[in-house]
Amino acid sequence: MFTIRQAKSDEADWLQTSFDAHMGWTKPEHYFADVCRWQNNDEVVLLIAVQDNLYLGHCLIVWQPYYRHFKDNDIPEIQDLNVCPDYRRQGIATALMDDCERRVKKRADTIGIGFGLYADYGAAQRMYVKRGYVPDGHGVHYKRQPVTPDDSYPVDDDLVLYLTKHLL
Repeated sequence: MFTIRQAKSDEADWLQTSFDAHMGWTKPEHYFADVCRWQNNDEVVLLIAVQDNLYLGHCLIVWQPYYRHFKDNDIPEIQDLNVCPDYRRQGIATALMDDCERRVKKRADTIGIGFGLYADYGAAQRMYVKRGYVPDGHGVHYKRQPVTPDDSYPVDDDLVLYLTKHLL
């Protein structure tokens, strides 16, 4: 059985090593050290899923996101939701999302999230919609800026649709 908890600052190296070894791709050097520092400054909450001492996944709550609509409307954003491939479809992402929503509800009545538009994000896209997230009405963005009709954009991790959910 896994648990969801807030990461501790002294776990940054373990998180970096675990993510890089088990996810199938790597984060930038010092990513988790930076996130832990931001957490110490109450800029984010880093939630991790663990089983015994095994890293299974993580996500962030960003209290003041860079995406303008969320920032201007004090909408905290869930970012960087990741679950190790060997542990997917076991309720870990759902548990991380549940914890995020519970924590945000104490500070805000709306929560936001964004996702990429290509197939690698398919499971996340479906999960967010099933959880009641709806597009925020501001269209697709590239690098957090609205796309312009008739312009071309790369279909990469920076091409995003943002969604919100009212927390009851």
